[in-house]
Amino acid sequence: MIGCAISYLASILFSKWTLLAGILGYFAYKWSISTFDTFEKRGIKFIPPVPFVGNFKNLVFQKENFADAMKSFYNYFPTEKFYGLFELKQPTFLIRDPELIKQIGVKDFEYFLNHRGNIDENHEPLFGRNLVSLKGQRWRDMRSTLSPAFTGSKMRTMFQLVSECCNDTVNYLEKEVKDGKPLLTELKDIFTRFTNDVIATSAFGLKVDSLKDKDNEFYNYGKSATDFSGIKGLKFFLIIQAPKLAKLFNITLFTKEFSAFFRNLVWSTIRHREKENIVRPDMINLLIQARKGKLVHEQEDVDNEGFAVVKETNVGKAIHQNNLEEDDLTAQCLIFFLAGFDTSSTCMCFTGHELAANPDVQKTLLAEVDAIKEQLGGKPLTYEALQNMPYLDMVISESLRYWPPAIATDRQCVKPYNIKVDGKTLDIQVGEGLMIPIVGLHHDPKYFPNPSRFDPERFSEENKHNIVPFTYLPFGVGPRNCIGSRFALMETKAIIYYILTKFTFEVSEKTQIPLKLAKSGFAIKAENGFWVNLKPRT
Repeated sequence: MIGCAISYLASILFSKWTLLAGILGYFAYKWSISTFDTFEKRGIKFIPPVPFVGNFKNLVFQKENFADAMKSFYNYFPTEKFYGLFELKQPTFLIRDPELIKQIGVKDFEYFLNHRGNIDENHEPLFGRNLVSLKGQRWRDMRSTLSPAFTGSKMRTMFQLVSECCNDTVNYLEKEVKDGKPLLTELKDIFTRFTNDVIATSAFGLKVDSLKDKDNEFYNYGKSATDFSGIKGLKFFLIIQAPKLAKLFNITLFTKEFSAFFRNLVWSTIRHREKENIVRPDMINLLIQARKGKLVHEQEDVDNEGFAVVKETNVGKAIHQNNLEEDDLTAQCLIFFLAGFDTSSTCMCFTGHELAANPDVQKTLLAEVDAIKEQLGGKPLTYEALQNMPYLDMVISESLRYWPPAIATDRQCVKPYNIKVDGKTLDIQVGEGLMIPIVGLHHDPKYFPNPSRFDPERFSEENKHNIVPFTYLPFGVGPRNCIGSRFALMETKAIIYYILTKFTFEVSEKTQIPLKLAKSGFAIKAENGFWVNLKPRT
């Protein structure tokens, strides 16, 4: 009798909990689809979403890498210039037409001043105050303050620091060679350590040798800070999309230890230099000048700096008074550190892989390298000589097309926007976001015939005029483009040149052709690493 009563009560409780779960599930479902009528109401085509994950199902469950997902989004309506998709439940406009990209990214930039995301800079100051995260007038002020630090003349003054790191890297590789045999190498490890050393010297005035001192503090902190997999990726998503929730649960992107290390690194260096009147051709020195208002804009000559270099716009050249606080400067150093540590090294990896996979391309590049080396007559590579290597620029430009470091770029609407496009109304409200699928444009046969072929000749003097404006965007578009494009190209070209003076990139038994991309995270990276043989030249 008692057993029956207990069983009866249990069934009632189970029924109540089941009912409650059903009710909660229903409301969660309704919440997840509450925005799914956004585009339908405006008569705009959209990719059909799935509850809770929108159009990100394959990404959430890691069935597809971000680059392939973005290509799929780009190709969903191949004749449309814009349409909608859903990042989870967030409605987002996908802009795929070059003329419309120009209109939004340049001509109507005032309507799309910001990147998306709402980072609470008081809770996450080192990330919230960097140039990428800043919004509105504060972004304008910071851009114009920093812009003079990234001109060609400033790159020229820092080139010797980069060149020394190139020398150290090649010397290390030569010592690793045994009996003249090819050296099996994982390029990501080599190039990440190289870029780490470049940043250490060119930004902070530190001499670091990450290839010999494998576990140096600077490298370990960089490795940790740029790893956005697993829990770190979830934290990043919450900080960007739900800053109030992140603050409530005290979720931060960087540990207190890392933040303290970085603040101390930047400010101990600045104070020491100011006290001792030390001047060095590096980023810290330029930031000291910027803080004092002594950096000025110079006439730019981008003709010989490379096809991919982006010009500074009038927004960056405007004069603004900017009183930089300690965390403002530290945040800029941090974003320079993060971008240089991972993004530049990834471009180097893909370039090395493609040279191994395309020996005809490498043969042509080797001839140019040898010619420049002979012209130098035993002297070190100069910034001017590097700019006088058109085929190297073509190879890097094609590498950036094929494997763009930024899969997509975004904007957030800051003023109501309404425009007619081929008779259709594009209506974007304040706070709504849009996405420009860079990788989709770069792999569209309409703009780049036979896009799956690695072909530097696309960027030759005879052919580059055929590239439709605003279809090639490795460093973004408009005033919000990448401020560090010159530096990234300079160090990438330099290390490729130095390696090719001593080695050739060869396919090894571990080289993956075609290269498969990792399905975790939003950064572009190889699934099983970038393995090649570095064959000593005789």
